[in-house]
Amino acid sequence: MKKLTIFILLILSAAITARSQTPVYKVYVIKFAGTAYHFSTADWADGGPKTDTVKINFMYWLIKGNNGKNILLDAGFLSDIDDAKDFKIVNYIRPDSALLKTGLKAGDITDIILSHPHWDHIDGVGLFPNAHIWMQKEDFNYFVSAAWQKGASNGGFAKRDVRMLIDLNLAGKLTLIDGDDKELMPGIRVYTGSRHTFNSQYVLVQTGTNKVLLASDNVWIYYNIEHLASASTGGTLDPAGYVRAMQRMKTMVSDTKYIIPGHDAQVFSRFPVVADGVVEIR
Repeated sequence: MKKLTIFILLILSAAITARSQTPVYKVYVIKFAGTAYHFSTADWADGGPKTDTVKINFMYWLIKGNNGKNILLDAGFLSDIDDAKDFKIVNYIRPDSALLKTGLKAGDITDIILSHPHWDHIDGVGLFPNAHIWMQKEDFNYFVSAAWQKGASNGGFAKRDVRMLIDLNLAGKLTLIDGDDKELMPGIRVYTGSRHTFNSQYVLVQTGTNKVLLASDNVWIYYNIEHLASASTGGTLDPAGYVRAMQRMKTMVSDTKYIIPGHDAQVFSRFPVVADGVVEIR
């Protein structure tokens, strides 16, 4: 009996130790810019109303672990990029400065997961000098090569970001992820299928109490996920795949409120505010 008791205690101790070693994360949304354009829902969601308006923000996401990991999903952009001027950007804060509101500095960021290579999501990568970069292999290959061939689609891509990613790859600071449903590190998985770009990805994060799904532009605005409406024209290479991906997302979380879209300003009124322009997903 004594041996059995000791055995049970050892099992319980091992379980407690394993649980304490499993990383859990807090997730924050950080706004760094807005736009002066007055968009309708139809501009962002296929079949959406043309008569109402949707407020659009530019944002990125901080995944803060209890394991020393400070991970960004996407990195925003620098204000001098030509596309930003075309978007009538307002209330711009450089992404590394916006991060200070969370108590972290740019050098504290250990990793950046890139959802896709559009300028507003990757142009700011260089602001975070210690970060290791994670990107889908097929997205990278298209972005740095075939996208620039005659007749190819490269809307939303910036040549300077191509050069930046190639340099990061040469420096050994880029890991290419090969496909769907991949664990990057304990508690962090990525998925594909929406084809917002050639092989865009989204991130599922274990927070300890809930799983949070950071969709980035694989869900542009709340209307997309709430009505299972594909992105408007030009927002995906596969409209049916965009919808299937959202149907899949809904199976991954306990409540659809934990599916966070890429540009909808409503996120800042749906979750607790921790600083001006920063909310925590909980």
